[in-house]
Amino acid sequence: MGSFVSRSPPANMSGPVAEFVKSAIAKDKVVIFSKTYCPYCTMAKEPFKKLNQPVACYELDQRNDGDEIQVVLGNLTGARTVPRVFINGNFVGGGTDIKKMYSDGRLEKLLL
Repeated sequence: MGSFVSRSPPANMSGPVAEFVKSAIAKDKVVIFSKTYCPYCTMAKEPFKKLNQPVACYELDQRNDGDEIQVVLGNLTGARTVPRVFINGNFVGGGTDIKKMYSDGRLEKLLL
């Protein structure tokens, strides 16, 4: 891991950013928290395109509160890495998880 020190303050899970994240997850069937330059995020989005499934996508690198959103997502899902993919309000994984679920048919069943 090296000597990487996180400078992020602990997430305020009742603050406005946490409320935004929770309402975003609840509002749409498929929600992806992503970064525009992230290859795993692209990997996570592709299967939904193939299935013609609309996705609510939040690009954290284009938001002022992106870092804080990642801290909140870390608290909710156990990891801050993107993509964080939610279906029907439930966290289902990241890019490789979605790709695998698509290839074995589980993703389509979740979207019914």
